[in-house]
Amino acid sequence: MTLGFEKHNHAACIAGGLKTAEAYCADKGIRLTAARKQVLGILLENHSAMGAYEILDRLRDEGQNAQPPVAYRALEFLQKHGFVHKIERLNAFIACASPDQGHAPAFLICRECDQVAEAHTAVEEGRLGKLADQAGFAIEKTVVEAVGLCPNCQEAPSA
Repeated sequence: MTLGFEKHNHAACIAGGLKTAEAYCADKGIRLTAARKQVLGILLENHSAMGAYEILDRLRDEGQNAQPPVAYRALEFLQKHGFVHKIERLNAFIACASPDQGHAPAFLICRECDQVAEAHTAVEEGRLGKLADQAGFAIEKTVVEAVGLCPNCQEAPSA
């Protein structure tokens, strides 16, 4: 499954992401504070990765007197609970496309428009998982990021 480049009901995408986070937090007895929810909402607005300072600017644009620790704490919480992923190449964050499913994501990053699509991988069942098993290694986390051109940028005429 890949989400990010194809056309979809984005309003449902945003509402579903927030609803999933609220239900998860209620079920686990943890607080989805207003700042955490607002940061998640900002990231759900599009499928482009955003840096912490971009998020901080958006919080300020929305009337918050936010300082860097507010954004970083919210991102840390959201990442810990699987609602956002860090895109290492961009040193930025993106909302998880399916936080209600355990998965090992891979990211397809457009080098032109910075749109990011999230694809699910089966690392533990794939070649890397088999190599790790042979070596007696227990994979805890993988980061897979591919850079290229999204369908829209491939169709756009070159400048």
